[in-house]
Amino acid sequence: MTASPMTANPLTITTPDGAFSAYVARPTAAKAPAVVVIQEIFGVNAVMRGVCDDLARQGYLAVCPDLFWRIEPGIDITDQSEAEWKRAFELYNAFDVEQGVEDIAATIAAARADAGCDGKVGSVGFCLGGLLSFLTATRTDSDASACFYGVGIEQFVGEAAALETPLLIHIAEEDQFVPKPAQEQIKATLKTNAKVEIFSYPGRDHAFARKGGEHYDAVDAAKAEARTLAFFKSKLG
Repeated sequence: MTASPMTANPLTITTPDGAFSAYVARPTAAKAPAVVVIQEIFGVNAVMRGVCDDLARQGYLAVCPDLFWRIEPGIDITDQSEAEWKRAFELYNAFDVEQGVEDIAATIAAARADAGCDGKVGSVGFCLGGLLSFLTATRTDSDASACFYGVGIEQFVGEAAALETPLLIHIAEEDQFVPKPAQEQIKATLKTNAKVEIFSYPGRDHAFARKGGEHYDAVDAAKAEARTLAFFKSKLG
């Protein structure tokens, strides 16, 4: 039986533009690899905190930064009402991807400097966070990055030519936000890249791993999570 993680006080990350907070879940080990958990469009909500807690139970220092802080700090909404979806898309449309990647880079640096980190830092992102985790792989010094149904990866897929660290991508074949042509572009561009591993999930829609979500599929979610943990175990330790 795995011990429950201990959740610390939020980590404060300082940038030239200001400071923002991150949810932290700590494993029982004194030092461990860290994983930056990159949010969906609903902020650092219960689903993202749960991802962090699960990673901590698996032995990782999990850090989920508040990437909407420049728009409105502390966003914590769900996918359960029309009003929340409307707000989530407002936040998505107001979000600056370039600044978001800079904030993730600052989070990686803060995680590496944490006394509980052994020096290795990976990332995992979902939806908007899936795109950001892809860009984390191509633009930061992350040691390994995983992407769940990233929206918009095809617009940046050429950046993978410069990849220096491993990248794992999960694609939902019936993703309403990632059309088939975009999926094929991602696969065609990356299939020969030795740094990239892609898994495709037939019949699955966007956010099939979001617990409690409309398209949640327990079997494929468990499969994707197991593949991600094996990836981190291999690349981060």
